[in-house]
Amino acid sequence: MPVKEIATNRRAFHDYFIDERYEAGVALTGTEIKWLRAGECNLRDGFVRIDGTEAWHENVHISPYTQGGYVNHEPMRPRKLLLHRREIAALIGKVRQKGFTLIPLRMYFSGNHAKVEIGLARGKRQYDKRVALAEADARREMERAIRR
Repeated sequence: MPVKEIATNRRAFHDYFIDERYEAGVALTGTEIKWLRAGECNLRDGFVRIDGTEAWHENVHISPYTQGGYVNHEPMRPRKLLLHRREIAALIGKVRQKGFTLIPLRMYFSGNHAKVEIGLARGKRQYDKRVALAEADARREMERAIRR
C-alpha cells in the first residue's frame, strides 16, 4: 500500500526518547479528511490520553476546511484512536510507569485510511538534548568533509 506523509512531529524526537512505536487509525469527519489531504495538520503539542477502554488524540490542530460552511469541524477537538482492546490495555500498563507518555510522531495516509504513529516516550533532560545536538553537528561535519 502506498504511504503518503501528512505531518511529522520533529519536536518529539528532540524532547523525548522514543522506546516503542504503535500504529493507530483515527476517527475523523469529512472536512478533516479533506484538509488532511491538503496537508494541513500540526502535531507539535499533541498527546494521547487513555480514558478507560478508549484512546484519544488530544491537542492536535487540523485547520477548518475553507469550503466547509456550517458543517465544519472544531480544529482542536479530541479525536478517537482506533486501537484493539489488548493494545490499549498494554499501553495503560506502560504509561503508568514513571516518566512515560504517549505522543503522536507522524500522521500519514496508508491507502485511503488516515493513520497516526504514536510513540511510547520518556522525556529528555537538558543535557541529553545538548548531547543529541552535538552528535548531529558532528555527523553533519563528517558528511561535509566526505563530500569535499
